[in-house]
Amino acid sequence: MSSDFEGYEQDFAVLTAEITSKIARVPRLPPDEKKQMVANVEKQLEEAKELLEQMDLEVREIPPQSRGMYSNRMRSYKQEMGKLETDFKRSRIAYSDEVRNELLGDDGNSSENQLIKLREERAHLLDNTERLERSSRRLEAGYQIAVETEQIGQEMLENLSHDREKIQRARERLRETDANLGKSSRILTGMLRRHETLCRGRTNRLRMDEA
Repeated sequence: MSSDFEGYEQDFAVLTAEITSKIARVPRLPPDEKKQMVANVEKQLEEAKELLEQMDLEVREIPPQSRGMYSNRMRSYKQEMGKLETDFKRSRIAYSDEVRNELLGDDGNSSENQLIKLREERAHLLDNTERLERSSRRLEAGYQIAVETEQIGQEMLENLSHDREKIQRARERLRETDANLGKSSRILTGMLRRHETLCRGRTNRLRMDEA
């Protein structure tokens, strides 16, 4: 079950990386290429949503005791999906602004320079956002590993505690057994001594009667 989830997870990572790259390129493309790129990104966003749905179904099939780790990862991927959709909307707005400027005939050097500057700033922001998202995913993965390690350590300590209790109970039973064996040995020794005394008494009586 987890192998299927991880397969979808890898596909989602590759697809979102492609989407992020294309979103960053949208504001810098010529109008015709922009239209094609926007349609392409929309299609890939739908594919990413379908992958999330498949991953969500896989998580529901995982036993409850093991589901927490995957649920945390799903929340992270859904947040990433929402961020991609927001960035895509901003990229399309930038595209619409340029088209409006072209229709209004605003092609002076000043406006063109401002437009280039805005494109560069938006691209820079998208790059920074992508780096922050990657850092956030790495931190979350590291935190999840730490939580899992802590859980494993706690389970090991609990198991050691149970084993220690079993060993202590076994030692107590051994001491009780030793004590019982010692008591039984003393009883048997006393019985043997009494038996020897009786035997010696009978022997002496027989000798006196023969005499």
